Amino acid sequence: MSPEETPPPSRRAVLRSGLAAGLGLGLAGCGFLPEDRNAFGDPDRPIDVKADGDLVYFNWADFVAPAVFDGFEKEYGVKVIQSNFDSMEGMAAKLNAGNRYDIIFPTAKWAQRLAQGRRLRRIDHSRLKNGGAVFDHYRYFADPWYDRRSAHTVPFTMYKTGIGWRKDRIGDDLAGSWDDLWNDRARHQVFVLDDRDEVLGMAALKLGLALDTTDARDLARITDTLKDLRPRLRGFSSDSYNNLLNGNAAMTQAWSGDMAAMLGQAKDPSVLGFEVAREGAPINSDCYAIPANARHPGTAMLFIDYMLRPENVRKNVKYIGYPMPVHGSEDVYAALVRPFPHCLVSPDDLKADLFFRNASPKGEQARDTAWTHVKAG
Repeated sequence: MSPEETPPPSRRAVLRSGLAAGLGLGLAGCGFLPEDRNAFGDPDRPIDVKADGDLVYFNWADFVAPAVFDGFEKEYGVKVIQSNFDSMEGMAAKLNAGNRYDIIFPTAKWAQRLAQGRRLRRIDHSRLKNGGAVFDHYRYFADPWYDRRSAHTVPFTMYKTGIGWRKDRIGDDLAGSWDDLWNDRARHQVFVLDDRDEVLGMAALKLGLALDTTDARDLARITDTLKDLRPRLRGFSSDSYNNLLNGNAAMTQAWSGDMAAMLGQAKDPSVLGFEVAREGAPINSDCYAIPANARHPGTAMLFIDYMLRPENVRKNVKYIGYPMPVHGSEDVYAALVRPFPHCLVSPDDLKADLFFRNASPKGEQARDTAWTHVKAG
């Protein structure tokens, strides 16, 4: 990675999986204005793949390499107008307010809400010259649970959740279990993610329960388990990247991509470790999606296809530290995470089906209540 392409130190620093009902979002859709779902025309109509204006882009900060943006602008004679969100709720709030973007990057469960609410344009994969590198090789994404036949999405990145730690502080003989967060050597030096689903899901897997259970008895057990962990914690933080690098944490719940990104920044990467718990690791994916009210959907399609070119995938994987499910790029990520082999995300991991899913409004409320109790201590 060249010095001018060194990314800022924090990624997904305030990601939270909050209560959908709190934003008036039901499973049927995200309800961004206006209420007439076809106000901008039929979202199923084909998109002409051509430059039809500048690209209004809405994503996590620093998730596309600057060199890739530059190449896209030069090739198609357009500008990329960037805006960033810091949570899925923040993304939805902007959409609810009527903001118009040409391309957005929801996680799987949020992509489902948007697609079911007819808030996304249909994407014809046959019009993507490089689409086969995804759909012909990563069969999971040909018909994922969150978007039937990937009719409205193209996968962007993949990641899973585990435990990162500093070997120079607590050694390297961990048990390979979520129980390691209770390790006495790390007491008061442990962070868990400031993320409802990740923390409740971690405790559920530790207890042998369904990852995103909404059962009242299950949630009571989960809450009790996390209350036992609470006095051992230094805090809740999704900035695992900085916490480990600067020594603020000896151990933290962490996303695999953040751990990979640390390798390029740590003075001595050998002092860092990352493990996936034997009880199971949540897995997630972000998607490219085109909102129904996009002004420049043709440019958005060009951008997706440009991002799927092998040379651009390689640049981007090295920059963001997250793997992209594009055939021919696997070796780049494998080389990047050689010190952290547990960071690798494969089609077999996807088949494990440990994705966070949408619940009913009542179920989301139950999980949100449990999370409130956990945070309160």
